Amino acid sequence: MGSEGRWELQLAGGWQLRRDKLPVKVALRQRRLIAALALYGRQSRSFLAGLLWPDSSETQAAGSLRESIFLINKHLPGLLGQTADPLDLASGVIVDVHEVRARAARLQEHPVHHRGVLDLVQNAELLPGWYEDWVVSEQERWQRLRLTVLERLSRQYLDQGDTEQAMEAARAATVIEPLRESAQRLLMQACLAEGNHAEALRLYQSFRIRLRREFGVAPSAIISDLIEPLLMDDARSQRHFG
Repeated sequence: MGSEGRWELQLAGGWQLRRDKLPVKVALRQRRLIAALALYGRQSRSFLAGLLWPDSSETQAAGSLRESIFLINKHLPGLLGQTADPLDLASGVIVDVHEVRARAARLQEHPVHHRGVLDLVQNAELLPGWYEDWVVSEQERWQRLRLTVLERLSRQYLDQGDTEQAMEAARAATVIEPLRESAQRLLMQACLAEGNHAEALRLYQSFRIRLRREFGVAPSAIISDLIEPLLMDDARSQRHFG
């Protein structure tokens, strides 16, 4: 990118734009356009205007978009691509969510390539504090990706006998979605693999109570069968000491 510098855009965990590793201040309206291009890729001006200014008239939205493009090109040279319509970020811009998605795809194809992925996804909410409809939709899609990656990592760590990392990945998934049974099951499996039966039983009882309170249902047979030996041992112990 020559004198224009190297651009890096962070959307996960909070907005941050850097040029040559140094943070750059960006006004909110321009942030929204940059984020939309990062998440949606190359798009027409009419699409972006309607997305970002849904309550404005077509003419007003188009004018707001033109102003944002002008300001970005003036203050952030080299961030946008060369085409006027459709718009896109320049090809050399590094976007963190793109990196995570690429590594998640490699993780599925080549399970051994998991180094560093856990750190990338476990505490990485997409644009926290942004509540526009188009952002919320992308946040939900991002959350599903994070859950998929965390569960895949947990299973891979379990297969490799790394119970500590398996537990960390599964626990991160349960923080995102506490009533997601597949994540809870992986967390219990990690506890069992580590020999921590008391914690596995505690997790099951807590999950069972919350599931009943929230939805009026019991855990599935799969998760109940996993914990049943512990429940039987616990019942026998209570009878013995009772």
